[in-house]
Amino acid sequence: MKQVKIFDSTLRDGAQGEGIAFSVEDKLNIVRALDEIGIAYIEAGNPGSNPKDLEFFARARGMRLKHAKLCAFGSTRRKGIAVEEDANVLSLLKAETQVVSLFGKSWDLHVTGILNATLEENLAMIEETVRFFKEKGKEVIFDAEHFFDGYKENPDYAMAALAAACKGGADTLCLCDTNGAAYPTDVKAITEKVCAAFPSCSVGIHCHNDTGLAVANSLFAVDGGADHVQGTFIGFGERCGNANLSTIIPNLELKRGTPCLPAGKLAMLTQTARHIAEIANVPLSGGKPYVGHSAFAHKGGMHIDGVSKLSRSFEHVSPETVGNERRFLMSEVSGRATILSKIQKIDPTITKDSPETKRIMERLKQLEHNGYQFEAAEESFTLWIYKELGRFESHFELISFRVLGECPFPAEDYTASAMIEIKVDGITEITAAKGQGPVHALDQALRKALMVFYPTLAQMRLTDYKVRVLEPKGGTAAKVRVLIESTDGDNVWTTVGVSEDIIQASWEALVDSIEYKLLLDGQPSLH
Repeated sequence: MKQVKIFDSTLRDGAQGEGIAFSVEDKLNIVRALDEIGIAYIEAGNPGSNPKDLEFFARARGMRLKHAKLCAFGSTRRKGIAVEEDANVLSLLKAETQVVSLFGKSWDLHVTGILNATLEENLAMIEETVRFFKEKGKEVIFDAEHFFDGYKENPDYAMAALAAACKGGADTLCLCDTNGAAYPTDVKAITEKVCAAFPSCSVGIHCHNDTGLAVANSLFAVDGGADHVQGTFIGFGERCGNANLSTIIPNLELKRGTPCLPAGKLAMLTQTARHIAEIANVPLSGGKPYVGHSAFAHKGGMHIDGVSKLSRSFEHVSPETVGNERRFLMSEVSGRATILSKIQKIDPTITKDSPETKRIMERLKQLEHNGYQFEAAEESFTLWIYKELGRFESHFELISFRVLGECPFPAEDYTASAMIEIKVDGITEITAAKGQGPVHALDQALRKALMVFYPTLAQMRLTDYKVRVLEPKGGTAAKVRVLIESTDGDNVWTTVGVSEDIIQASWEALVDSIEYKLLLDGQPSLH
């Protein structure tokens, strides 16, 4: 059975994405996560480019990896410099990785217009650099930069670049769609020609997503004979990103029966994607195939009824296969069965004919009419069910709070302050805090006060804050909906508040967020 080797470039190509910045510790943690799920190759950076990568490779030498091979990335030797004297080439040796990924020019336009080299010299640069590393005992992956653009304009030269790498002893010839402009059927046809021309080498694919086709192009390349796929685990990278491995891997394994990971590891896909997103400090889109929060979320009543009776009627794979979970969204169109399933998690004795079910359904419709949106804030709905069933006991009582803003802004970042007085079990706590705006200040003050009584709140932080104006015609007096997303490192939850006062709406969502965390600590079965 054909096996596809997965090559993850999150730490190198992914780090070139806008807003992405990894510390050395971040990079080491991502290596551990990728190794745990069974990625074959981890491209960890260019050791000659910056001190951070030098430190990373020095620390990575002591890592004991179970599945992955670390790979250092760099270019072929420079024009007019002997390979053994090129500083960038020598820096790759200092990384002491088992694998080296070399990129070289395969588009004649780049050779003459960017390198200002002759076509013959570029071929010599490729062959000599590959041979240098092979003689040092390295596994060599040659990345043919701009291969598909080059092939379209001068196929003979693009193939000559691959031939030079093959002559030098390259183990893998990786075809790069560097501009992200290739089309799937072209990628397949060209990959087939490369595989036929170089049967002694593994053939890989490296796609960018500038036309939204990076995943499709990668899959078509595999259909064309490629057995090595490069990308970043959740798709971020320069410009529009790279091929998304968290989509490619399950597509190959589940749709083509092509193994990419060690047996049993596919079930770690969602957990790994969310862990990497957390380290990178980027939101993982709910609509991401397979791993997104909404990938197996159902809202329409008929859809929910269908998937409850026969899951494959509305789900192309079982969510458990990729470590995700099925969700029935709370809304006025959800249907009684969905709401009942939520109620029964709290009180299994309640049935669809119970008066509590009818009361909660009617109340839900009224709340959504008033501006609440529980499909994006299920945890607020869970708290609300507890309250409706008389099973909720607040963990604290608010006595009062006061929020002050400053203008002009002070020299430091803090533009607001909050003072709060709460009571827990008859004990009063008064605290104050500064923040970047009134909501941040209020959040800081509330958690500072509550951590005296509930130390686990130290693990919690807000990760997203959204405000939606519900009645624009009301101007500054319009009703607003506030959604707050929070995490404790293991769980992620969203809560909602609605009011004509943005501070009040924010307070409502903030309190729900903290109450849910404390409820979760007492009843971990909720997640």
